[in-house]
Amino acid sequence: MERGTRTYRGALALILGAVLITGCGASDSDGAKSSVDRSTGSGGPAGGKQPPPAVPEQQEDADGAAKDSGARESVAPDYLSTFALDVDTASYGYARRTLGDGQLPAADTVRPEEFVNSFRQGYRTPRGDGFSVSVDGARPGAGAADWSLVRVGLATRPATPTGERPPVALTFVVDISGSMAEPGRLDLAKTSLGILADELRDDDSVSLVTFSDEAETRLPMTRLRGNRTKVRDAVEEMRPEDSTNVAAGVERGYEEAVEGHRKDATNRVVLLSDALANTGETDADAILERIGDAREEYGITLFGVGVGSDYGDELMERLTNKGDGNTTYIADESQARKVFVEQLPAHVELRARDAKAQVAFDRKTVQRFKLIGYESRKVADDDFRDDSVDGGEVGPGHTVTALYAVRLREGASGHVATATVRWLDPKTRKAHEATGSVDTGAVGGKLWGEAGARLQVTAVAAYFADTLRGGDLPGTPALGELATRARKLASSTEDSSVEKLAAMIEQADRLRNGGDEPPAEEGEGEVG
Repeated sequence: MERGTRTYRGALALILGAVLITGCGASDSDGAKSSVDRSTGSGGPAGGKQPPPAVPEQQEDADGAAKDSGARESVAPDYLSTFALDVDTASYGYARRTLGDGQLPAADTVRPEEFVNSFRQGYRTPRGDGFSVSVDGARPGAGAADWSLVRVGLATRPATPTGERPPVALTFVVDISGSMAEPGRLDLAKTSLGILADELRDDDSVSLVTFSDEAETRLPMTRLRGNRTKVRDAVEEMRPEDSTNVAAGVERGYEEAVEGHRKDATNRVVLLSDALANTGETDADAILERIGDAREEYGITLFGVGVGSDYGDELMERLTNKGDGNTTYIADESQARKVFVEQLPAHVELRARDAKAQVAFDRKTVQRFKLIGYESRKVADDDFRDDSVDGGEVGPGHTVTALYAVRLREGASGHVATATVRWLDPKTRKAHEATGSVDTGAVGGKLWGEAGARLQVTAVAAYFADTLRGGDLPGTPALGELATRARKLASSTEDSSVEKLAAMIEQADRLRNGGDEPPAEEGEGEVG
């Protein structure tokens, strides 16, 4: 009985924690160097448009056209990099599952930013409800002497105690198609939702929609006070059925969320699915178009929880990116407990809406740069201060990391880059900004063995992801060397998540070299 209780609570932390949060934040002893934080109330109301940050006079790259080195390089003479914030971790979770099943993840499912954002960073906490901005870096060496890795780190303030948060109104949209009968899919969803009825406050509300070939409302928006048994019964009655009509489920879910919308609450739709849509509309943009009015008028965000060894990563990623939300992936209850019980408390608030970052590199010191990842989150430079352009939603206690490969000019000294984050207050929709900058002295030290441990872990995760997707970043170590570095970092940080990263890299190295698979680990899809 005690084991069952722990299982229930671990699964709940997955749903409540993951649903209501979007990333990974924690304090650590490794602080970022040479950074400046300046939070302002700059900008006008949502929809206002202002010029982008001032950029130094532009000139052609000293070496002419950028060479192909496995990642998209900046096109001279552009020295701006702009993207919507992303705190998803699903790509990393799915890679763990795939490697645990003895296969290399498909290149198009690997998103380096989601690997990096799966680890603690140790950025300082901002004073208010906005962001702190930290910028640092180091040189990887290994044949890339003129390149540095530059880390742009953003962090929000931790959540208020549970009793002080606003009530929540959550609409759960659960996939009950035939494929959800696989262990670790519908059973995990049912376990999580069952305990959720015990853990939410009396003034919180939930509704339940299920879908297979059609969608059905199992429970309209219901206050928990006096209705917990009713909620549990609705959850327990779910059984796997036929095809996967994701569009029908999302559309019905938003209808229920609008009908049960509470002005005094945080309103969200939570999609639990393997996202293998095979019936009805299967295009993410077309699905979202159907519920566009509900999203825009009521501000209801979409959170995706992906499950299953065969998983529709592309559809879930597109749905949540365009649905003002985020996504995570879970393989089993052990992984759920690790991610959402040990690392993340349950959050229901948002710290920022439509958050974007823009990094302005100084052409006097910077010759080339590459943003590692964020391909699906790129924003036109001129749209940085256009608040009608979609950004990312970020909750309390989260960190967002962008890693750049930067080639400095020979003999460069002085300012390297200024990073600016812009977001809208979730309640007032007023625009705010914060900035941080870095100079050559803060990015010129050695990466391996000298830089802070958290920066080294970030580099290992990014290099690993780029290798999995066939990239060729300057200074990338071989997988065997990466695994060794990860093992040493796991020991120095006493961080089991870094130990698991090392196990993933070792498994990928074995699979690439055709070696024998290691003995199966306990727990489905668990590596290390």
